[in-house]
This record gives sequence, structure tokens and C-alpha cells, in this order.
Amino acid sequence: MSNQTTMTGFLLLGFSDIRELQILHFIVFLVLYLISLLGNLLIITAIALDHHLHTPMYFFLMNLSILDFSSISVTIPKSMANSLMNTRSISYSGCVAQVFFFVFFASENFAILTIMAYDRYIAICQPLHYEMVMNRRACVQMAASAWISGILYSALHTGNTFVISFCGGNTVDQFFCEIPQLLHLACSDSNIGEVVVIYLGVLLGLICFAFITVSYVQIFKTVLRIPSEQGRHKAFSTCLPHLIAVSLFLFTGTFAFLKPTSTSDRNLLVTVLYSIMPPMMNPIIYSMRNKEMKGALSKLIGWRIFCKNKMSIFLH
Repeated sequence: MSNQTTMTGFLLLGFSDIRELQILHFIVFLVLYLISLLGNLLIITAIALDHHLHTPMYFFLMNLSILDFSSISVTIPKSMANSLMNTRSISYSGCVAQVFFFVFFASENFAILTIMAYDRYIAICQPLHYEMVMNRRACVQMAASAWISGILYSALHTGNTFVISFCGGNTVDQFFCEIPQLLHLACSDSNIGEVVVIYLGVLLGLICFAFITVSYVQIFKTVLRIPSEQGRHKAFSTCLPHLIAVSLFLFTGTFAFLKPTSTSDRNLLVTVLYSIMPPMMNPIIYSMRNKEMKGALSKLIGWRIFCKNKMSIFLH
């Protein structure tokens, strides 16, 4: 326990010790971060301002966008700051905060994607009951339940991670405090509490995956029975962005945690893939295949340009 109480911080793995490459890492991460931030904020603003998008599907999409830019904000800014200041350190409390919020946003993201699958199932398979089942109160309750369960699971995960004693050094072989890398620093290989929490997370993930799979099997069966080709196309177009987002989330996450042991450089690239790609790509996925979203974004951007031109004319 003495090692744990005297642990004041950790050292994160840098992308390079060469100053020029550190600056390049800062610039690349800054561009990726700004793309993700701008895309998700545009989605949130468009949904909030356009009354035509005040529906359950877009309510959950707004939740997803909030989670996406929050998730990427947990890891990227600290890594950029370390590269810019040529340091690798992170405080013990900062590491705890990273673990808590990263697990929370990741688990919450999957929960919201699962709820969105249920929303699409009701909309396509039971359209006459949609307004009754997916009313405002039900949507708020489902979203609140997902957020609360995410907080509880993350608190349990974080508590079981940092209750262990660290005597394997303080160097985390990753650019943020990732739980598997922290467990490598534990004094003992056996941590029953953390193993139980991991298996619980896997079980909950499999339940969500099974629910999404069953929902889409029923959706595809219903869509194939629609007589008109236009009706089938419209039904598929509302599901396709969500299906791509789910696939991206599951593919990157599964690939990251089932990857074989490899070099540190490859581990860093894989982690960048699963921690940055979904938050950055989701706004693009949902805006490119959705006419209503594209219309709302066009109005939003056009209104901003109009206001900017009007202000410049006023000033002149």
C-alpha cells in the first residue's frame, strides 16, 4: 500500500522524442480534434434550433454527439499539451479522471446506440404505436437511465482499477491512462474485483449487441415486405447511418481489445483508431445520408454567413 499512497503521477508514452515529430503530432491531433468538435457541435446546434428535428431519433442523435465530443476531449487535449510542452507526465488525479470519463463515455455511447436501434425498430416495425411508445417522457427516461447506468459502471470500473497497488513503475504504455496498461503496473496479476467488472462489462456489451442485432433482423424483415421501392429505400436510408455508426464503434473497439501483443507504435495507432475515429466520423455519417440533417445544417451555416455579412455591412 505504501507504493500506492506515494504514487503522485504517471508518465504517458509519447509518440516521439524528436521535437519536430512532437510538433507534428500536436498539429495532427489538433486538426482531428477540431474536426470532431466542429462536426458534433454543428449537429447539436442544428437539432436544437430546427423544430423539424425535435423527434426521438434526433434527440438521441444529439445525445450521441454530446458523448462523442466529450469522449474525444478526455484524451486528446492532454496528449497535445504534453507534446507541445515536451513532457509526458499526468497527475494521479488526472489519470483517475481520464479512466472514469473515458469508460463512462464509451459505455454510454454504446447504450445510446442500442436505444437508437430500438427507436428505429418501433418506427419501422410498429409505426402506429410510435408516438405512444416513443413519447417525450419515455425518451427522457431512456436517456437518463443510460446516463445513470454509465456513471455507476464507470465508477465501479475506476474504483476497482485504482484500489490496486502499483509497483511496476509509473510509465503507462499509451498516450492516455488506458485500463489494460495500468493493470500491467499492478503488484499482482490477480485482481478479482476488476476481473468481475470486466466480465460484467463484456456481458452488458453482448446484451446490447444482441438487442441491436435482433432489432435489425426484424427491421430488415419488415422493410423487405414493403411493396414500393421508394418506401423500402426511405426505410433503409433512415437506418443506414445508425448501422454504419454501430459497425464503426464495434469494429474499432473489438479490434483494439482483441489485438495481439505488438509494438508500442502499433498499440498507439490502434488506440488512435478506436478513440478518435468514431467521434470524428459520426457527424459525417449522419449528415451525408440524411436529407433532413443536411437541410438543417445548410440552414444553420447559411444563417451564420448571412449574419456575418450583415454585421460587416453594418460596420462599414
